[in-house]
Amino acid sequence: MDGPLNPYAAKPERRPAGYSTHRMKPQGWLDRHPGEPAAYVKPLRVWLNEEHGRRLLELGRLYDLVWATTWGAEANTYIGPVLGLPELPVVEWPVVERPGAARDRPAPGATSWPTGLFWKTPRLVEHAAGRRFAWVDDELTAVDRDFVTGHHGPAALLHRIDPRLGLREADFTALAEFARVTGRPST
Repeated sequence: MDGPLNPYAAKPERRPAGYSTHRMKPQGWLDRHPGEPAAYVKPLRVWLNEEHGRRLLELGRLYDLVWATTWGAEANTYIGPVLGLPELPVVEWPVVERPGAARDRPAPGATSWPTGLFWKTPRLVEHAAGRRFAWVDDELTAVDRDFVTGHHGPAALLHRIDPRLGLREADFTALAEFARVTGRPST
């Protein structure tokens, strides 16, 4: 969600064209302010482009859309309605002491993941269960691609988004093209 749909890394005073500003207090945000009453926590600024909802629904004819975000089910509560998306399935993440902490943290029970592997990667490979899939994120690297190829095979598209820009036309085109070439991916 953050990065592809919310270009959080854009300069704070320069909201990207086509985006509107939303102020939200999801539980994950409140948890980052322990001991502070929710009423006093400054809302999280989220930039969303409502056109992305329509474009994702179009891709929904080619993909089974799934939230794979640290927002978890709160993406259905806060993000989906703004974009006009129906409630989507959510990839459940292992419980850790600080969600979204270090990129290199291994999943619980994993002891031998490669250095630099994004903590989401093993769980998404597990979730795909051998099915073709596309994953859009702003933290993907060659280490993740190598891991997916080695543990899942080549029937996956790991598509990195610039978190300063969010999803753009070329990204939607790449996702549609992958589905056309490989058949209907599952996630």
